[in-house]
Amino acid sequence: MNASASLPSIPLSPLPLHSKTNLPPPPPPPPLPQTLTHKLPHKTRDASFEQYKDKLIRMANSGQIGSAVSSLSSAPHQPDLVSFSVLLRSCIRLRDLKHGQILHRLLLSSQLELDTAIFNSLITLYSKCGDYSTARSIFNELGKNRNLVSWTSMISSAANNGFEKDAIKLFYELIESGFEPESFSFCGVIQACSNPQLFSIGLIILGLSIKTGFSRKNPSVVSSLIDMFSKNDDLSSALKVFDELSEKNLLIYTQMITRLSQKGFGKEAIKLFINMVIEGQFEPDRFAISTVISACTELQSEKPGTQFHAFAIKTGMVSDVSVGSTLIDLYSKSKVKNSVNNARKVFEKMPERNVMTWTALISGLVQNGKDLEAFELFLSMILDGNVKPNHFTYSTILKSCANLSNWNVGKKIHAQIVKLGFTSINFVGNSLVSMYSNCGLMDEARIAFDQLYNKNMVSYNTLIDGYLKNSDSKEAFEISRKIEKMEMGINAFTFASLLSGAARVGLLTKGQKLHCQLIKLGFNYDLPINNSLISMYSKCGNLDDACKVFFDEMHEKNFISWTSMINGYSKHGYAQNALKLFDEMILNNVKPNEVTYLAVLTACSHVGLVQKGKNHFVSMQKDYKIIPKMEHYACMTDLFGRSGLIKEAFDFINSMPVKPDALIWRTLLGACKLHQNIEIGEFAAKNILKLEPQDTAAFVLLSNIYAKAGKWDEVAKIRLLMREKNVSKEVGMSWVEIENEIHEFCVGDTWHPNAKEVYEKLDCLIGEIKKIGYKPDLSCVLHDLDDELKEKFLLQHSEKITVAFGLMNVKGLKPIRVFKNLRVCADCHNAIKFISKVSKREIILRDTNRFHRFREGSCSYVLNSCVITFIIHYIFTILE
Repeated sequence: MNASASLPSIPLSPLPLHSKTNLPPPPPPPPLPQTLTHKLPHKTRDASFEQYKDKLIRMANSGQIGSAVSSLSSAPHQPDLVSFSVLLRSCIRLRDLKHGQILHRLLLSSQLELDTAIFNSLITLYSKCGDYSTARSIFNELGKNRNLVSWTSMISSAANNGFEKDAIKLFYELIESGFEPESFSFCGVIQACSNPQLFSIGLIILGLSIKTGFSRKNPSVVSSLIDMFSKNDDLSSALKVFDELSEKNLLIYTQMITRLSQKGFGKEAIKLFINMVIEGQFEPDRFAISTVISACTELQSEKPGTQFHAFAIKTGMVSDVSVGSTLIDLYSKSKVKNSVNNARKVFEKMPERNVMTWTALISGLVQNGKDLEAFELFLSMILDGNVKPNHFTYSTILKSCANLSNWNVGKKIHAQIVKLGFTSINFVGNSLVSMYSNCGLMDEARIAFDQLYNKNMVSYNTLIDGYLKNSDSKEAFEISRKIEKMEMGINAFTFASLLSGAARVGLLTKGQKLHCQLIKLGFNYDLPINNSLISMYSKCGNLDDACKVFFDEMHEKNFISWTSMINGYSKHGYAQNALKLFDEMILNNVKPNEVTYLAVLTACSHVGLVQKGKNHFVSMQKDYKIIPKMEHYACMTDLFGRSGLIKEAFDFINSMPVKPDALIWRTLLGACKLHQNIEIGEFAAKNILKLEPQDTAAFVLLSNIYAKAGKWDEVAKIRLLMREKNVSKEVGMSWVEIENEIHEFCVGDTWHPNAKEVYEKLDCLIGEIKKIGYKPDLSCVLHDLDDELKEKFLLQHSEKITVAFGLMNVKGLKPIRVFKNLRVCADCHNAIKFISKVSKREIILRDTNRFHRFREGSCSYVLNSCVITFIIHYIFTILE
């Protein structure tokens, strides 16, 4: 049968191409000799033609497809189907649609008898290049001349180009046409069934593959089945299919190990790798070793990781860049102290490095807080010149700029990113937004955000988080409202950020509305969201609702949940509840981390449980191998200092295995202020100013110590020094939320539109509380003034003004929640106790350290802390 009569004739113009495809103009057909004006029969050619054809094939095989096609279009000989077939295969291999289309036109304008194999090559060409509609048009016009290869190519094309339902339909049509599916037919349709919506059909295909024997004998089919089950989170079925394969190869082992690792089954991945090595049938290659090391990284298990490192050295694979990069990642993410140094050693011993290797170590250094070292390595990479940073490298180094708040270097890197055209890459743009946000440059962050071509939820969340960190909750919530109107909608991370923002400024009403909204959207079972809710309610002064979320609404808890609740109790002055909950956490086999112990030590500090705090400090190191950080040492210093054990605090600092930083000395100085220890206070202040010459707290606290001791000359010297160094004290500010609006007051505030009424209310309150025993604590005024002026100064403190405003505007019996950016002074604390009694209202005040809950003339913190501290001091007195 003549091929030209049986196969479809595809017209020269127009081609059955996708409407958006612009074809280059076809070259003129090669001139044909007078004697060859009809179709050329497939007969032997002369030697010159064979030489010419060999030249074309060599050009195509060496990647010179453009030259080969150009040579073909101007050939002195009429090319045969073999020449076209070889060139088409090269176009397929290179995904070169442009030259493939030229070959297509040349084929149609030639007088060759086109066979099914050529049409199959054309189908594959357009499929591989993403032009599914053209591939389908060619397939449709083949009609009854389709063979098994045609069907299989079309099924794979549909699956690869997102037309999964078409792929399944084609597979069934293949069977109905009388063909028996081969392995690649199964691979294509199984790939289509990886779509979760079509997974049930995949199980039917599995049954057919079992019946035909492909699932037991063909590694390619099994590979597709493993992927299908993995993408649908059915690893047990994936393992079953893997186990039943009669003849496994290294690729199928590596794939199964990879899928187990990716889906969180790191232990199973390691076990499978070990079994493969023990069986001795296959020698693991670089991909298998890289995969199993990645599994150790996911498990944060450095010990087995080091064993695989040794295995890589033994097998000679350690010099491979992919293996080296995964080892760097392993040591960088390890919890073992100074493990990142091992990552650097791996890097330095590598004979060859690529951009992935450099970026892995830079990222590891950033993750371990070694931002300056990360910068040095980044500069070395630039100076080395052999490997250029890519978009991942720049994104990583921007995180380092953000951590250091170094906007100057960040802007220079931004300029380089613009020059290289990386700003359009989503995660690079997000890193820019994050960097500028961390540096407090929200205008620049907003510009970087607006320049993103494709904004995703990460982009919006990064900007929202930036506004919240820079105390612009109004703009953050405005963006969240815009997201709600968009198709993408708010996700769990957005809610977590917004709840954090509400907590930061004490927007309880907003936090409650967010809680209602997330319940409506079904996020109330999300673990991180519930953790954020506990934190939000605690920080907004609503401990009851925090307890309700933790004890009544959470079906699942992790160490963050327990830590948040322990911290909530601690900050509200309920230290015994915090410690009891910590014990319960241990009984529930939840392992505490360093943040948990910060909350526990803070609780002990707030109520003066010195011995218990010391026991926990030892336990965290001995029982849980937690290396104390500077914050833990600061908690212990506060524990001793707050209880009046200044000398013990000083001795503890001197016994520290690490050099104390400004935080430690600042904590000691605060204790010296509380207990009027001038000598050690002066020593602490000097150490602070050595480390941080511009530190405001050192000047202010030392000035306060001198003022309380009546050393006004020393106070004057410090204030003069502050002016000379251009150091200013942070302005005290308090605020309260009324009907979703924040009302702020600073010391002696007269800017509020209701200032006159507020001061009248405050005068009235002061008069009432004086009648029941309130006496202004004039020692809180740290200026050398007469008593009358001192009392007026006390009256103008921001927390008193805010409480008065709250009593005027918070209706009913709702608690009045006041927030302050500094610690509450002793006089205001005492005055608010009396105000709670005369007003018969609950007043909750959050300062920088903790919550004070005032009811009926008493404070929860005083009841839980001061009384216990007094008892401890009394016991010490008796013992002496």
